[in-house]
Amino acid sequence: MAPRLQLEKAAWRWVEAVRPEEITAEHIELAYRICVPACKRGACRRNCKGNPNCLIGIGEHVWLGDIDENSFHNIDDPNSERRDKNTFVGLTNLGATCYVNTFLQVWFHNLELRRTLYLCQSSRAEGHNDDSDYEPQTVCEHLQYLFALLQNSNRRYIDPSGLVKALGLDTGQQQDAQEFSKLFLSLLEDTLSKQKNPNLQNVIQQQFCGQFSYVTVCNQCSRASSLPSRFYELELNIQGHKNLTECVTEFLKEEKLDGDNRYFCESCQNKQNATRRIKLQSLPRTLNLQLMRFVFDRQTGHKKKLNTFISFPEVLDMGPFLDCKEDTCVYELSAVLIHRGISAYSGHYIAHARDARTSDWYKFNDELIEKMEGKKLQLGIEEDIAETVKSSQARKPKCGKGYHCSRNAYMLVYKQQAEGGNQTNASVEVPAFLQKLVEQDNRKFEEWCSDMAEMRKKSIDKGKAKHEEVKELYELLPAEDGRRAVRVRPVGLAEEVAG
Repeated sequence: MAPRLQLEKAAWRWVEAVRPEEITAEHIELAYRICVPACKRGACRRNCKGNPNCLIGIGEHVWLGDIDENSFHNIDDPNSERRDKNTFVGLTNLGATCYVNTFLQVWFHNLELRRTLYLCQSSRAEGHNDDSDYEPQTVCEHLQYLFALLQNSNRRYIDPSGLVKALGLDTGQQQDAQEFSKLFLSLLEDTLSKQKNPNLQNVIQQQFCGQFSYVTVCNQCSRASSLPSRFYELELNIQGHKNLTECVTEFLKEEKLDGDNRYFCESCQNKQNATRRIKLQSLPRTLNLQLMRFVFDRQTGHKKKLNTFISFPEVLDMGPFLDCKEDTCVYELSAVLIHRGISAYSGHYIAHARDARTSDWYKFNDELIEKMEGKKLQLGIEEDIAETVKSSQARKPKCGKGYHCSRNAYMLVYKQQAEGGNQTNASVEVPAFLQKLVEQDNRKFEEWCSDMAEMRKKSIDKGKAKHEEVKELYELLPAEDGRRAVRVRPVGLAEEVAG
């Protein structure tokens, strides 16, 4: 028989010999074990089922020991939202806007672009008072305010929803990152062209615009025709290539025009076989190289991602690719944009960018920012993709010194190397009218921190008081040995036993 059943039988054994009218309080105390000595703490491994005065194993360990004060509230430490010293500010992912955040961080680290945007006139910002929150209207106003916050905000990360809304983007749908880059720069160029300051009107062209020509040569008469064109990035095919040099070489290679694709020659006045190639005429200060990872699959009728490794250098000499030599054609890698995932329709975007002031590399992953060690670009887990990927390159190829390999990089940003390798004018000051707005937002943040800290303290104080109250109550609960903890009148028990 189980010990518990044995205790029950022993406690009620007197029922067989005692008549109902002879039942006393002692019988009741014996039956219900009211006067059984209370168990001492540490004497029992679990609650004693046969002893009603055993207060062990009823959850008392939660209250009688030391309690972490954080268990008294569900309010995060507001200081965890505060920007650490000498770090950059992150951007909130609004659902599927990581691709927007990566470009914003890369453009923010373009000091010349940031400095120029700060010069844009904004009567709305300059005339704003502290009685209400500042609400930018134009894309330019949104961007310069966002850059000012990224530079001097006390927050660990900021919300870019104002700019995203102004651009009319769907926060729940991931857009084509490369297409977004083109459209945004085009929109910004159009906006800046309307500025009164002539130094602002052509800043996008000066920063990002280069020129090449489509040169077509007739095989019959050798007449060459040239069609100039501007570019803001070079779209490089990566299929079948292993390094950046091969990609650029293919972009500039000669193409044969024959058969149905013959060229109409102005001199011959009829269609002739011809050759066509692209000749680079001039390069911008910031050279954007789009690695065409997302391509159309004719078999499925959908886009797919090419997960092949491409090697690229930290220092890129574009001299051999230029049709006419320029004074400065050596570039330094300043940013790498990464797409994590195996599908062209999903995944996550992050950016690696180099701080122009210190040459330190940082990884920008929405709200999270990580500084790379040793002033070196470290792509790390960005190259870890699912094992289901069917790729001929199962292992990462070895890269020489000064080179990096990636099968997830889809855009490389190179900055024109300064003469002598020195960074010039690497500091950008936030103008007074924008700094005033930043300080207003910082005050709001500090007030929020104070409110949260006060709420947190009140919850902790309330929890500690409850803790002490429960401990005092627990000390009163066990019955003293030899005394009845509860006085019970045996009214009705006789009827129960008799029944």
